[in-house]
Amino acid sequence: MSMLSVRDLHVSYGAIKAVKGISFDIEQGEIVTLIGANGAGKSTTLNTIAGLIKPASGQIEYKGESLVGIKPHKIVERGLALCPEGRRVFTHMTVAENLEMGGYTRTDDENAKTLEIVYEHFPRLKERVNQQAGTLSGGEQQMLAMGRALMSKPELLMLDEPSMGLAPILVDEIFEIIEALNKKNGTTILLVEQNANMALSIANRAYVLETGTIAKSGTGEELLKDDDVRKAYLGG
Repeated sequence: MSMLSVRDLHVSYGAIKAVKGISFDIEQGEIVTLIGANGAGKSTTLNTIAGLIKPASGQIEYKGESLVGIKPHKIVERGLALCPEGRRVFTHMTVAENLEMGGYTRTDDENAKTLEIVYEHFPRLKERVNQQAGTLSGGEQQMLAMGRALMSKPELLMLDEPSMGLAPILVDEIFEIIEALNKKNGTTILLVEQNANMALSIANRAYVLETGTIAKSGTGEELLKDDDVRKAYLGG
C-alpha cells in the first residue's frame, strides 16, 4: 500500500476544470515532485490533498484511509502538513509564536521536543526567536513557514514553491534543508516547484502536469534527461 494514493482526481473552480483526472502515488520515505507551468494544477492538487479544496470527484487515500471530506486540521493530525505558496507567516507575531501555531494539534511536551529539531534544521530561526516575522528576510520567512509546518511533526510534508522569490544562494540552502528533512528525519516530501532543475535533481520520482493532466512521469534523473522536459522547463 502506498503512503499516499491519488486516483482520478478532478477539481474545478466553477466552470474551470483545474485538475482533470490525475492519478499518482507516493511511497514512504520518497521525495516526489510535481513540475509544470503556472496554471497546470500543481498548487490546486496540494490544496485538495490538504483538505482546503473539495474535489469534484476522485479519491485521495493516506495510509489506506480516505481524506476526502476530512477537515484540514484533522488531516494535519493524521500526519500531513502543507507549507503553502507565498509563505503566509503571521507577520505581527514573533518567530516563536508562529512556530507555536504550527504545533496547535500537539501537547506542550511534544512541541518542546519538535522545536529542538526545527531549530537544528533552521538555526537562524533560533537566533531570531523573539523577532516579528514581518521583519524577517524572504529566505527567513520561508524557513519559518517550513518550520511551522514541521511543528505538527508530519510524516508527509507538502511544500508549495519553497524557492519562490529567493536569491540563488538561499535556494541552494532551502533545497539542502529539504534533503536533510528527508534523509535525516525520514520525512516523506511532496514538492511543487517552479525551479524544475533543482526539484528533479533531488526527487526520487516526478510528475509533469500540463493543464490539469499528467503529461509525463519518471524518476527525477529520467526527466532531467528527457528532451521535451529540458526544452519546456530546463531552458535547454
